[in-house]
Amino acid sequence: MTRDQLLGTTRIGILITQRSSGLPMGVPVWFDWDGELLRCFAAKRSKKIGRLRRDPFASLLITNTVGETEGWVAFDGQFEIHSQGGIELADTLAPRYWDLNDPAKRAELDGWKQAPEAFVLLTMRPERIREGR
Repeated sequence: MTRDQLLGTTRIGILITQRSSGLPMGVPVWFDWDGELLRCFAAKRSKKIGRLRRDPFASLLITNTVGETEGWVAFDGQFEIHSQGGIELADTLAPRYWDLNDPAKRAELDGWKQAPEAFVLLTMRPERIREGR
């Protein structure tokens, strides 16, 4: 599976940041990759944002699913945190990740949109892109 094939389908990324103890911490995130810029969003007060404020260097790992040819891509670099744009990215990505005909999912997204200031945009121009097959 090529990088483009892997990234050409909707997948969950695992954001790997560093705890203050130095231990890694991985959490699932939605993401967008345009070939140059990696973008994610998060709640402003989330622990992952606290970790990125302390140490902006992180990795985002995307992998195959069970039954697919093995493959993975990891983006390594420094994330920038932007106070604007998080909810807009969430709104853009939601139809990729959720069936918005589901009233519960639609209601959750609508709730997020009622508090756009609660979200931040994360961007990274990777310093390194690793991949394996």
